[in-house]
Amino acid sequence: MTLKEILLNGKKYWGFEGEISPGSNLVFIKGSIGFIMCGYLNLETAEKMNNIAAIATGVKAIDDMLKKNIVRSTTIAQKMGIVPGIPVLEALEKIS
Repeated sequence: MTLKEILLNGKKYWGFEGEISPGSNLVFIKGSIGFIMCGYLNLETAEKMNNIAAIATGVKAIDDMLKKNIVRSTTIAQKMGIVPGIPVLEALEKIS
């Protein structure tokens, strides 16, 4: 399991990636006000907690996630423009 500092466009994020069982990885990137997570994590819980959160699927590492698009997001994230189909890089700008 690895915790990485990510610098994009002069902004800092924290990324986590790691194998949780053979062939299954957990990937997560946190900005200052929200986060992007892989499909392993529960969006419904993030919704209940009123988190600014979104999901990108089909990822095994942080670098994979940075190349994907958002597939789902919480209501509060959607109000900020973090909607299905936007690139993860664009979503990160909104949560920095």
